[in-house]
Amino acid sequence: MNRRQFLHTAAAGAAMLGRAPRASAATYDLVIRGGRVVDPSRRLDAIRDVAIARGRIAAVGAAIAGDARETIDARGKLVVPGLLDIHTLYARDADGPKVCLAEGVTGWIDAGSAGADHVAETVAVAKSAPQPARVLINIGRAGVATDGDTMDLARADVAAAKAAIAANRAFIVGVKARLSRDVAGTNDLEVLRRAQEVATSFNLPVMIHMGQTMSPLPTLLALLKRGDIVTHLFAPPPNSIIDDTGRILPEVLAARRRGVWFDVGNGRNGHLRWDTFDRILQAGFWPDTFSTDGNTMSRTTGVVDFPNVMSKFLGLGMTLDQVVARATINASRVFPLFRDRGTFKVGAPADAALLELRDGTFEFVDNYENRRTGRQRLFPAGTVLGGRWMPRA
Repeated sequence: MNRRQFLHTAAAGAAMLGRAPRASAATYDLVIRGGRVVDPSRRLDAIRDVAIARGRIAAVGAAIAGDARETIDARGKLVVPGLLDIHTLYARDADGPKVCLAEGVTGWIDAGSAGADHVAETVAVAKSAPQPARVLINIGRAGVATDGDTMDLARADVAAAKAAIAANRAFIVGVKARLSRDVAGTNDLEVLRRAQEVATSFNLPVMIHMGQTMSPLPTLLALLKRGDIVTHLFAPPPNSIIDDTGRILPEVLAARRRGVWFDVGNGRNGHLRWDTFDRILQAGFWPDTFSTDGNTMSRTTGVVDFPNVMSKFLGLGMTLDQVVARATINASRVFPLFRDRGTFKVGAPADAALLELRDGTFEFVDNYENRRTGRQRLFPAGTVLGGRWMPRA
């Protein structure tokens, strides 16, 4: 960062952040003032202040009285609970947690970057992250670094995965099974069985990477239990969640009824194509959660950042409140780590994302280099984590 960039960043932060003259007598540690607070957990969408004390939400209301050690001027911005990204690859890089924090992400799950051979490395990144973070262990010992890993079925090593979880029980919160044909080939069904064997031994969920599988999707879904997660739900055929007529498969609807979650997992290769995306939304099947499948390079791909993924659903039948819900309160229900997050309920951890909702003409890209324009887009403007303001550089 050169001197001009530094001064610009400092000035921008100072414009939003002020200090009360008598910090020792302040009622609150931080107050976010005058923003449009969108909190689906409380059915709230209104201009409000958010007051924070001792790292927790202390009050949400209009023109909250009382001094604050620090204030944020959020006029003209959205103030939403901290974003929760349940499918990332941020534990592959020590810089990952800081990158997504700048996007408003105050909690994340790494979805199988590593298998048993290297999961200790991703656990170390999660442990050092500024925000709450956990990892899923990949049933394939090599993890996402190696395509075709479980085409050698010996690499779906149940004993090795169980041992790795036992050694890292506090930070491994599920099992990832990548089932596409270039990873598992004809072994996809057995790979999923082995993932379930590992997961049920520890009462953990399985997340499956669906799309372009050898086995029919209904066969795979039959092995999923309540609390498991299907990610990449907008993956195109073969073996999409819709049939040739655009109807959602009955087995998909049955899986949702029994408590299986359906997640976006935007990613950058093979996971989202606009024609499939449109047909699924037109069928009325909305995702339970949004996620990026992002890493530190996402800003140069069609992922860009978490708010950009959220923006793809604006104007397509989903309201802003519904979009925010899938990045906050809905996501908080998937993993126990997040159960008290995704909300501005008094007493909840004081995490917030400040976003700008801009009108204009914006380009969005799917995983196949197809481009479309939208009329609105969300941009990250700053993050509050545990009651501490972290301006976006």
